[in-house]
Amino acid sequence: MNLALSFEPLVPWLWLAVLLVPVAALALYGLFARQRGAWLRLAAGIALGLALANPVLLDEEREPLKSVVALVVDRSQSQEIGDRTDMTDRAVAELQARLARFGQFEVRTVEAGRADAADDRTETRLFGALEGALRDVPPSRVAGAVMVTDGQVHDIPESAAGLAGPLHALITGSEDEHDRRIRFEQAPRFGIVGRDLEMTYRVIAEPQETGEVEVRVSVNGELRSVEKAQIGDVMPLSITVPNAGRNIIALSIAPVPGELTDANNRAIALVDGIRENLRVLLVSGEPHAGERTWRNLLKSDASVDLVHFTILRPPEKQDGTPINELSLIAFPTRELFVEKINDFDLIIFDRYQHRDVLPILYYDYIAEYVEKGGALLVAAGPEYAGEHSIARTPLMAALPALPTGNVLEEGFFPRLTDTGKRHPVTRGLEGSGQEPPRWSRWFRQVDIDRPEGEVVMQGAENRPLLLLDRKGEGRVGMLLSDQGWLWARGFEGGGPHVQLYRRLAHWLMKEPELEEERLTADGKGMTLSVTRQTMGDDPGPARVIGPTGRTFDVQLSQKEPGLFTGSAEVDAIGLYQVGNGELVTLAHVGPVNAPEFQDVVSTTDTLAPLAKETGGSVRRVSAGLTGLDLPGIVPVSGGGAASGRDWMGLRTTDDSILKAVTRTPLFGGFLGLGLLLLALGATWYREGR
Repeated sequence: MNLALSFEPLVPWLWLAVLLVPVAALALYGLFARQRGAWLRLAAGIALGLALANPVLLDEEREPLKSVVALVVDRSQSQEIGDRTDMTDRAVAELQARLARFGQFEVRTVEAGRADAADDRTETRLFGALEGALRDVPPSRVAGAVMVTDGQVHDIPESAAGLAGPLHALITGSEDEHDRRIRFEQAPRFGIVGRDLEMTYRVIAEPQETGEVEVRVSVNGELRSVEKAQIGDVMPLSITVPNAGRNIIALSIAPVPGELTDANNRAIALVDGIRENLRVLLVSGEPHAGERTWRNLLKSDASVDLVHFTILRPPEKQDGTPINELSLIAFPTRELFVEKINDFDLIIFDRYQHRDVLPILYYDYIAEYVEKGGALLVAAGPEYAGEHSIARTPLMAALPALPTGNVLEEGFFPRLTDTGKRHPVTRGLEGSGQEPPRWSRWFRQVDIDRPEGEVVMQGAENRPLLLLDRKGEGRVGMLLSDQGWLWARGFEGGGPHVQLYRRLAHWLMKEPELEEERLTADGKGMTLSVTRQTMGDDPGPARVIGPTGRTFDVQLSQKEPGLFTGSAEVDAIGLYQVGNGELVTLAHVGPVNAPEFQDVVSTTDTLAPLAKETGGSVRRVSAGLTGLDLPGIVPVSGGGAASGRDWMGLRTTDDSILKAVTRTPLFGGFLGLGLLLLALGATWYREGR
């Protein structure tokens, strides 16, 4: 029973004050002047004021509320080391049993980093789980929090300002644990292909030790070096970025006897290789409608440095113009094709014909450049079929096809061959998926004989139109028509000239994304995705070796001709090796160097400052004679101590729920009327005398 007095005035308080203040002033003046009957007049005024103020006695029926205890259980992967999982389960069961004996406590158990929530297993975020458990609880009802963890918590707040109630932590694991780990200190995200990339790393041991350890350095699965590192010191590392795209740099150290785990004996860095600007030499013959198409395309590519020469004035042109009046610059043939030819990633001959501008020996240099790894593209026009064709020079050794001398002059739709539908240069070209293709016609094509390499497009009379070939270590492409500019100008709706030309140029320059036979893998969340490019019909399943050594297959299904994909859900974070046929690649699933695996030694130091600030405690879970030796639970109230040598306190609350209210007017009914009449009557009687 809770009694309370309340006033429910019959008139507003302002009017009540206007009425009673003069009455009270007269009564007080009478008392001060010692007038007879002053006490009766004061009593009558008080009675009148009480009658108008209408005092009410409230009898409240309340139900006390329970204090809420948050029991936060650490289920992260570091808790799976040794007997920590068993120790955690037993401690949680014992705590729940003890707390159930106290009727004043409501227990909310929440787990963080569960096995079915892979995203949460990369970090131990116990305070986020604690906040979620108590989000709907007012601070006055929070009894406190008990955490069962190994002490490796990654979201510890800087202060206890946001915590209500004492924080207690029970630490699993033992005090004599030791472990070694390796981590990158500085690992740039990007590097230039062929250049050295400077990185730093550190080998850490707990408890602290000194000495030297061997570190194996691997790039994309290949061992590059074995370094010597001083334990605890920041060590430098220089890596040459091998190729464009994703590169995986891995550092590993050998496990030592008795250490907790070897999961953190490897550190991974993902480095995206970026090519320096690709250098392209474009040599055009006489100006023609398609010349600007090649120039504009290459100039618009930010990754390409273009050098373009057009032969405007062939040697046989003699019109008597004085040399000092010519605005043309001399073609630096020796500088380009002898001294600096190897500086170019691609050489394009656009409707070029041999007219003694280049010495005949230089064609040998170009063929040798291709043989040693260079790239050559021939965009052929009618000149290729004529008597001044470059096919009649020593360059013929690098060419995939020789002309028959015929030029086909008729309208035709460029079409993909069966090979072209699979080849990454032409696969999925916009408009190629219907018959006739959804692009404009071309009207001229150079005929060739006995083509080498792969014919990916065909034209008039189903003759080869686009050839791709490998010569030695280099690559050669041949486009047997100069009509591509019709697509660029939008004739009959145009066509995908940018897509085709750019892919063609990048394939010649060996961009990894355009390799015919390519295997890639990537991790998104806890899903391993595998992509296989191939010119074959069925590459078969991909064989996967996980970070724990488990082997399994990923079935690949055709997404489109020449492209097969597959995926698998995995449960371990780390480096996966994927193989298919003779191709092997690596992929990292999950966060790189996740904090959960960096430090696995159990500790009381991380939570101790926060627990002390809240009045709580941190202690290790130890085995007793009859089970786990856990501290006792003691309900405490107000600002009393919340922890002791062998006990931990949880605060009780004074909050309650109002169930019912009984109202009893004190100056209402006959009682109030009688008292008021008695006071006024006594005053009247006294004044009448």
